[in-house]
Amino acid sequence: MINAWKTLTAEQHQIIKRILGSSLLLLIGFSWPQANLFNICCFLLAYLIAGLPVLKTAGRNLMHGKLFDENFLMSMATLGALAIQQWPEAVAVMLFYTIGDFFEDLAVNRSRRSITDLLDLRPETAHIIDDDQKLQTVDPATISVGDTLLVKPGEKVPLDGIVVDGSSYLNTAALTGETKPVLAEKGTSILSGTIAVNGTLKVKVQKTFNDSTVSKILELVENASEQKTNVENFITRFSRVYTPVVVLSAIILAILPPLFFNRSWLVWIYRALDFLVISCPCALVISVPLSYFSGIGAASKIGVLVKGSNFLEELQKINTIVFDKTGTLTKGEFSVIATAPVNIDSQQLIHLAALAEQSSPHPIAQALVKSDPLPKSSEQLTNVQEIVGYGVQANYQGKQLLVGNARLMKKNSVMGFQAVTPTTGTLVYVAYDGHYAGCLTVADTLKNDAAAAIKSLKQLGIKDIVMLTGDNYATAKNTADRLGINSFKAELLPQDKLRIVKEYQQQSIGKVAFVGDGLNDTPVLAGSDIGIAMGALGSDAAIEAADIVLMHDNPGAIPQVFSISQKTSRIAIENIVFALSIKGIFLVLAAVGIATMWEAVFADVGVTIIAVLNSLRLLRSAKYSIV
Repeated sequence: MINAWKTLTAEQHQIIKRILGSSLLLLIGFSWPQANLFNICCFLLAYLIAGLPVLKTAGRNLMHGKLFDENFLMSMATLGALAIQQWPEAVAVMLFYTIGDFFEDLAVNRSRRSITDLLDLRPETAHIIDDDQKLQTVDPATISVGDTLLVKPGEKVPLDGIVVDGSSYLNTAALTGETKPVLAEKGTSILSGTIAVNGTLKVKVQKTFNDSTVSKILELVENASEQKTNVENFITRFSRVYTPVVVLSAIILAILPPLFFNRSWLVWIYRALDFLVISCPCALVISVPLSYFSGIGAASKIGVLVKGSNFLEELQKINTIVFDKTGTLTKGEFSVIATAPVNIDSQQLIHLAALAEQSSPHPIAQALVKSDPLPKSSEQLTNVQEIVGYGVQANYQGKQLLVGNARLMKKNSVMGFQAVTPTTGTLVYVAYDGHYAGCLTVADTLKNDAAAAIKSLKQLGIKDIVMLTGDNYATAKNTADRLGINSFKAELLPQDKLRIVKEYQQQSIGKVAFVGDGLNDTPVLAGSDIGIAMGALGSDAAIEAADIVLMHDNPGAIPQVFSISQKTSRIAIENIVFALSIKGIFLVLAAVGIATMWEAVFADVGVTIIAVLNSLRLLRSAKYSIV
């Protein structure tokens, strides 16, 4: 209980105190069976404690020309109830309205916390190593590119950079939503906001504070709620018309029956006041924006930043998703995906290739070195020559070692060599002591969840899934087949991607989303209906141009965001239908005198609380299935 109290804001503390004080006075007033000066004073005091902020807001809005809002309706209805000496009803309306306001505030804060917890990343200080190798504690905003930071165990990385010394596991949950630590060692690029778990790191700064990942994310979230959805805009327009209409209806209800049908003024004024309380559009005005705000919060919990609630709504209209291949569906890292050894085993084949390539900086050479499980020694490797356009020639244990393409094998008349038709990736041939030893296929590897993401998107109803790549046709087809993508286009230049997306936009019944990561993807991300960028290793320009950013670079988050979008829209519509239905029923009951002020309170505040709680279902879990 104490911990829960500490998590509340000062304003929420005041609301609770007002609710408790007003409730106590209301109970004391009820304890006297007949109206007298004492219990009337209790009711009036209880009314003021609960309703004074509402009355002040209504008066302030009235001075600024904002006549028809929920504060005005509540004030008019309860002051009217006091005028006809319905003391308990007036207090109950204000008290329960305050309770509803408290629940709304809690809901909004919970939605906001799901984002701010994710973004509670910005450290107040950073440790910098100066020219004299002394440690200084400074403001991260004062650090320049090229400076060296020291990040101790348990501390947040203050700025984006590259590790120049040390190793540590990083907790990236705040950025990616993933709980599994990631190893950072010399040469590893790390992002601000991650936390060093078990080791000390020296980090060379690559981005200033304003350009760091943390600052960019905070800026995105601060602007996320400014873009309204079509549903939210409809509710705003609806309320502007709806509120004056119900006020006029209440006035007519209070005046016409007594004037023309000789009815009791007291009875019909009371019914008109009930009508006003019931008609308050709080449930609509509060719950619909809250639904989308909760949707953005739910996406944040899985490491996805949606730049506006309108983009969350637009996802439901997507009929075609176009994927860039390298860095989006694949890791952008080469690895050995197949071996075809001759007279030796696969491990020995990889080891021979790695020995020859261990000093080469070429990505394919490095992939061979990383794939070798055996210890490497250059002591028995001599006369290493890199032959441009062919490969590497060396002597190993006194015998010739050749690693390269088919031309290198033919040039050296390797015995038993037979060229292989590539199906994907790059073929690397190996010969030792004049005899053919086999070949290896080196290719970009698929991201672990890429195939599952494509399958889930199909199950969600996405009609067309397309892959674009600059790779050759054979590589593109192999990648598409492994992912389950039927449509792909290969050997593209960067400008071709935008042209193809524009063609799909013209042909598609729905809207087109593009998923990419690189600088050359920026025009396509900006030109598509919804741009989705890889945020962890993607370029700054791509992240800036995108509407949705995946902070962990996992395509598996895309169907989860689609699922959140669908659920958000469904909950918003549920709230609209529920609120209008209940209010419609109770407005009729109030007009004919069946509903009392107590039922009116439920129809207004009760509906609001139920709608708010319904919106919060989005935050119940950080994981979303496709069903």
